[in-house]
Amino acid sequence: MNRLKAAFYRIWKLKMLKYVVVTAFAVVIVGFVDENSVWNHFSNRRKIGELRKEIGRYQSQYERDQAQIRQLDRDPKAIEKIARERYFMKAADEDIFVLSDDE
Repeated sequence: MNRLKAAFYRIWKLKMLKYVVVTAFAVVIVGFVDENSVWNHFSNRRKIGELRKEIGRYQSQYERDQAQIRQLDRDPKAIEKIARERYFMKAADEDIFVLSDDE
């Protein structure tokens, strides 16, 4: 047991060990624990990539909607088409028959 204590004491007295311990501690702090760690940095980069894809989806949806708005402004028949398809509206002189396959 005394030999083990003596060996541990000799290792502890080495000057380089202090620097190695402090360097290892700093790497752990900067790499994983800190708010601005490397781990969080890579996580934030992944989130940025996902958000850019989402921006692209919303941009294409916006362009489709803008094209539809321009079409509605130019063509009154387009308004009628949307009213019939989406809201099941009909003209005053029309009759609508719903055919069913149910027995």
